[in-house]
Amino acid sequence: MIKHYILSLNPTAKHDWDRTVLRDPIASKRPELAKLIAEAIGAEPGTYLVSVNIDVKVLEQAPIAQAEQLSLSATELPPNHLKLQERVA
Repeated sequence: MIKHYILSLNPTAKHDWDRTVLRDPIASKRPELAKLIAEAIGAEPGTYLVSVNIDVKVLEQAPIAQAEQLSLSATELPPNHLKLQERVA
């Protein structure tokens, strides 16, 4: 069984659980690995000792978007913004 997931690594995340996130690329839900393993063995009642082989292949890496600062000149602002600014002054 081959499944595809999106792995997001963010070492500066506020919470520990957001630093390493594995998600389904379509539903954006975190995978329930125990449920996937149960499906693979047939989900028959009982207790199992299982061996799980994880083979990871990076298919694509997206760069982290950096915040950009944009500067607007007075000529790029809408005309009503300039009128409001004159009223305030």
